[in-house]
Amino acid sequence: MRYPYLHVGSYRDLTGSDRVLYRALEILPGALSWGTLASVVILSWLAPVAVAIFIIAFDVYWLIKTFYLSMHLRAHWKRFRKHQDMDWEARLQNIKWGHVWQLVILPMYQETEDVLRGTFDALTRSRWPKEKMIVVLAGEERAGLGAREVAKNIEARYKDQFGHFLVTWHPEALDGEIPGKGSNVSWAVRKAKEQIIDREHISYENILVSSFDVDTQVSTQYFLCLTYHFLTAEHPHRSSYQPVPIYNNNIWYSPALSRVVATSGTFWQMMQQERPERLATFSSHSMSFKMLVEIGFWQKNIVSEDSRIFWNAFLHYDGDYQVIPIAYPVSMDANLGKTLWQTIQQVYKQQRRWTWGVENVPYLLFGFLKNKRISLAKKWRLAFIQVEGFWSLATNPILIFILGWLPLLLGGAEFNTTLLSYNLPRVTRTMMVIVMLGLVASAIISMRLLPPRPSVFGKSRWITMTLQWLLIPFTIIFFGAIPGLDAQTRLMFARPLGFWVTPKVRNPKA
Repeated sequence: MRYPYLHVGSYRDLTGSDRVLYRALEILPGALSWGTLASVVILSWLAPVAVAIFIIAFDVYWLIKTFYLSMHLRAHWKRFRKHQDMDWEARLQNIKWGHVWQLVILPMYQETEDVLRGTFDALTRSRWPKEKMIVVLAGEERAGLGAREVAKNIEARYKDQFGHFLVTWHPEALDGEIPGKGSNVSWAVRKAKEQIIDREHISYENILVSSFDVDTQVSTQYFLCLTYHFLTAEHPHRSSYQPVPIYNNNIWYSPALSRVVATSGTFWQMMQQERPERLATFSSHSMSFKMLVEIGFWQKNIVSEDSRIFWNAFLHYDGDYQVIPIAYPVSMDANLGKTLWQTIQQVYKQQRRWTWGVENVPYLLFGFLKNKRISLAKKWRLAFIQVEGFWSLATNPILIFILGWLPLLLGGAEFNTTLLSYNLPRVTRTMMVIVMLGLVASAIISMRLLPPRPSVFGKSRWITMTLQWLLIPFTIIFFGAIPGLDAQTRLMFARPLGFWVTPKVRNPKA
């Protein structure tokens, strides 16, 4: 293997000075975030004037950044609509594409047959030659007999509708693995290689692999759009392909809080796609099978397999790897429990699992120190992007909405008699009002992303779909910053976060 540390999961996989170094890098993100918050609290007492000036400057910076990102969102929205209106099969007419295969991996745990049927029905509706599709339903042995019954029913219903259909069962408690999507899909794709690809002598270079969450429903032209991007890429086998995740499968049934968090995730991905130099793979995405074989497939000892597979390839190819954004949707489930309280708990756990992507920070920094073939400029740029991104996630909302009032509380009588203390809350409040007004554009785009309204809901539902954006100050703190701090603190104290499977509920009243 070109890079000997490719599948390091944590400091426990190393020895000697490497172990100490990796452990220090695991501590770094949490130390930066907690250090920032603690410093603001302490300095609000010791140097309230300096902190007040910092907070006002930070408010201005955050306002400018919000405006900058909103411009990216609007630009991507235009591209997104244009791509949805395109006839991608027509665009492929002058390109040789009949040799391309689609390998779809669908890891399942204890999801209901209804959820899987939605996924498979979408696959059968897709405008792609079904004889050129390999579909793998990747089950977990630990899921029990209920999961086997669901898989059996799905296989009986859909196996004859694709060129190849395979059900795999990932064994429990294999050495060097943690239970989760990464170890499951790695097992499944190896079985597909042995039982189908190698036996049928299908060229690795001709296979596109889509690693989907099991609730992922593809749009009808997704594979055509994907193939176009693959065949027109400058380096198709050194690229991953990232669609836009939207959470429309059950969006009308989800409570406002869940909708805001889910749609905010969609908007973030849209904004990142306008900055592809910052983009890493997330959730459901696609890549070259040739690349997967060369790097040894997914890591089996980490939680954030969706982004780690990108960094695995990036280090293996000495920095010569990228994500190509696809302004085209795949639809998944918004988080929904059987009760509101259960939904709140599930949203928090899912956000914490996603922010556990911070485990990629020590992996990447360690890789940069060990891999001498990547340019220093690229290392510094990507290291800053990753560290600053997780730091901002965990600290910025708290700095903006909560800590801005600390100098008034801790600064003492002398500070509270100054003109600065009088203006601080007013400046902060004005900035927040301007930012909230900017959410009008987000509300408009979110409404245009929605699927048709189910007949069980009246027209008044549109009102709550619009007013839900008033929850943003709450959601970015309690379902952004706090789970981010939770994940970073766990990493800092070597308390690994296991893979939590999000329950799939389409209609809590059904």
